[in-house]
Amino acid sequence: MATVKLYSNKGEVVGDIALPDEVFGITPNEAVVHEVVKAHLAAKRQGTQSSLTRAEVSGGGKKPYRQKGTGNARQGSTRSPQWTHGGIVFAPKPRSYTFAVNKKVKRLALRSALSDKVLSEAIYVIDGLAQDEIKTKTFTEFLGKLGVSGKTYIVTDGVQANVYKSARNIKGAVVTTDGAVSVYDVLKAKTLVIDKTAAEKIAEVLK
Repeated sequence: MATVKLYSNKGEVVGDIALPDEVFGITPNEAVVHEVVKAHLAAKRQGTQSSLTRAEVSGGGKKPYRQKGTGNARQGSTRSPQWTHGGIVFAPKPRSYTFAVNKKVKRLALRSALSDKVLSEAIYVIDGLAQDEIKTKTFTEFLGKLGVSGKTYIVTDGVQANVYKSARNIKGAVVTTDGAVSVYDVLKAKTLVIDKTAAEKIAEVLK
């Protein structure tokens, strides 16, 4: 079992917690992680670019000059790609960049990302990650007691509105729930702050 420190919601160490090796203690699979991150970034692309082909630009119905005798190369339309205001060769059209990734691959990638955070000692498990009120200052002080700064990925047990609203103005902080953890965001963050119950739920799903 991977053992890490357990913190209170005041930022104080209250003991240790053992996390299952099947989820938090495997050897990270870089190839699988790369595949899932690539799929994540591809899905974020809008794919709305669009240009006109020679069949779609206006004009060009008349042959610009006769076929022979001018000394110029023969031309059939002023809307051919080589002409100013002509169509675009292989013009980009709206498309989707998404591609499917096997569910087992996604799970292995998430286990790899979580294990990497444990190996890097960049995971903070909180016993009851919650806020009594919406106050950015209080939550900033809590992160300060943990020694956390920069890009921080915060995972709560279900929706914790006070935590989300308190952290949304903190630069680099991203809050999500245990059911919406992203491999990309785990890797992107410098540190992972996760609720104890949320960690247990994630482990139960990924085992």
